[in-house]
Amino acid sequence: MPDISVIIPHYSDLDRLDRCLAALQAQTMAAHRFEIIVADNMSPIGKLAVENAIAGRARLIMAPEKGAGPARNAGVAASAGELLAFTDADCLPDPNWLEAGIAALDGCDLVGGRMIVVPEHDRPRSGAEAFETVFAFDNESYVRDKGFTVTANLFCSRSVFDATGPFRVGLSEDTDWCLRARDLGFRITYAERAVVGHPPRPDWPSLRRKWERMHAEMFALALLQPGGRRKWVVHMLAMPPSILAHGPRLLRSPALTDTGERWRGLVLLTRLRLWRFFDGILRAGGMRR
Repeated sequence: MPDISVIIPHYSDLDRLDRCLAALQAQTMAAHRFEIIVADNMSPIGKLAVENAIAGRARLIMAPEKGAGPARNAGVAASAGELLAFTDADCLPDPNWLEAGIAALDGCDLVGGRMIVVPEHDRPRSGAEAFETVFAFDNESYVRDKGFTVTANLFCSRSVFDATGPFRVGLSEDTDWCLRARDLGFRITYAERAVVGHPPRPDWPSLRRKWERMHAEMFALALLQPGGRRKWVVHMLAMPPSILAHGPRLLRSPALTDTGERWRGLVLLTRLRLWRFFDGILRAGGMRR
């Protein structure tokens, strides 16, 4: 039996799932040590299409409850490994991702690895792509400063997962789950060498959809805390001034290749922070679900 289970939630993204599975096949860890579970969230393309894309490289299970969290829970329930590694169907784990992440579990309970933004084309970046290249997935800061890791790059033992409980729906599942684990006394560490690549959102509509979901989840999580609504409002009031604070970082970023990318990124930063301000205030006032 494998001692490691890799859990991948999936929903109608066959091309990226294919690339993710190819990256997992190229792992430096011996193949007999790990299994791959694809938990499909009832993709409308149908089970057969997903099975054909997997092509024997993973075990497919169907997760009827909507949401990436429930899909991960279903994947864990169907898995056999004593150690669990989580990533997403649109991610590209580096060849030594599993070895580095599992090694980091020695002496710790949870591990969050390094996230990088990987472009999917060689054209100049859009504003959304430039913004995410600079600001998305600062997982080192999440782990070291905030005590959680994104679920696209998370390692733990089955015993830690069972003690913490399943991922919950309707709030920031990665933050919520990791903080629940922390409250039980489990310790988290950062693994620089456990690298996962993630594509940037290509345009404003896709980035806005991401933030609509995240805002709803973040607000639900904030309401669970004492004084959460007031703290949320204070955080939203900081959105417009944050444009001036973070704009120079984007304009100086070596990750962007030319002035056009930097200015498109700045326009997107401004648009997103103002959208977050208005959306957040509406949520706090009960005018937005």
